[in-house]
Amino acid sequence: MSHIWSLAEVEAVARQAHSGQLDKAGRPYAEHIAAVAEGVRARGGSAEQIAAGWLHDAVEDDRLSREWLRSAPLPQSVKDMVLALTRGEDEDLESYVGRIRTTPGAKLVKEADLASNTDPDRLAALDAPTRDRLIEKYGRTRSLLGP
Repeated sequence: MSHIWSLAEVEAVARQAHSGQLDKAGRPYAEHIAAVAEGVRARGGSAEQIAAGWLHDAVEDDRLSREWLRSAPLPQSVKDMVLALTRGEDEDLESYVGRIRTTPGAKLVKEADLASNTDPDRLAALDAPTRDRLIEKYGRTRSLLGP
């Protein structure tokens, strides 16, 4: 692999992959992935963790394939984190969080993801039943992640 993508290139790919996608509140999904990448940076994350922050939902949301990720010009650590953060359709939360905890660098990315997902402004835009369901889900995920 002669050229590894810069963070700017990773950001451009991630924004393109999620182009046209909206979050549960109807906002552009790119706002969420940008918030996660920034959250990783603000938590002292490495360039590889920031790259994983940009790409953390791309495979899970079927925006990019596992095959694409396998051949992308990215460090293996980024690929490993993205795959760790990709929850399988029928995967239980305990298995998912366990994989995140055992994949180097992935926990910090998930913490930034949870912070974005539980941002009061994002939650306020949701209907009460959805908001309550997500608060419970993210709280459970956070407790399983541990300190």
